[in-house]
Amino acid sequence: MKRLQGKTAVVTGAAQGLGEAIARRLIDEGSQVIITDMDNAQGEETAERIGADFFFQDVSEAEGWTTLKKRIEADHGTLDILVNNAGVADRASPENLTSSVIQSWRKIYAVNVEGVMLGCEFAIDIMSRNGGGSIVNMSSIAALNPTPFLYAYGASKAAVTQYTTSIALHCANAGHQIRCNSVHPGQVRTPLHNELIVSVASETGLSIEETTAEFLAKIPLGKFQDPIDIANAVLFLASEESRYITGTKIIVDGGNSLAG
Repeated sequence: MKRLQGKTAVVTGAAQGLGEAIARRLIDEGSQVIITDMDNAQGEETAERIGADFFFQDVSEAEGWTTLKKRIEADHGTLDILVNNAGVADRASPENLTSSVIQSWRKIYAVNVEGVMLGCEFAIDIMSRNGGGSIVNMSSIAALNPTPFLYAYGASKAAVTQYTTSIALHCANAGHQIRCNSVHPGQVRTPLHNELIVSVASETGLSIEETTAEFLAKIPLGKFQDPIDIANAVLFLASEESRYITGTKIIVDGGNSLAG
């Protein structure tokens, strides 16, 4: 039997990239998956292609979570897995704390932190009434190391890491049978990562090839990750294979965080 047979999952920010890969992996193992995203056209196309349902959502808005909960309860009855994957980044520097940078900081925190908080509240409400489940919050190795070029993003992911442990302990103490863990990707070749390389190359005057080589040199295993590497870690945490694991973090980065 497939590892997630009969399970229902939500993956946020899954119209493309890492979220799409996670959703596809959960589907491969038998789960019914609802993907959410703010890109309506891409989300609909992806959902049809991989065999998921699509829900248009801004994760930072509480009303959307309420609507999603009603839809899941009507269509599926319960929820077994939530993957809080939606996230944004900005390369604004702390050297220039202008009003526009502050607005960028607030946007990043609204999506990366408040979106995760709202998602966890949503999942706990459903799961605690239906026998439990698994919450996987996508953090980053940026939560573990200084990120002066992505300082707001790094700080937001550190907040996600800490919040994950708090939710895990709360759910355990409350007897909800809900596990909550975080996954920390390194350099995954996604559209977001490609944009980062282009941005750094533009700022430094290096070519795309030179910038890519510099990024690659920071990975001890010597190659960039594929989204499937992260999706497999999420699958493990979503499945019964990790039934005694909660409040922990799984780092999937090819040794990147070891190199600093």
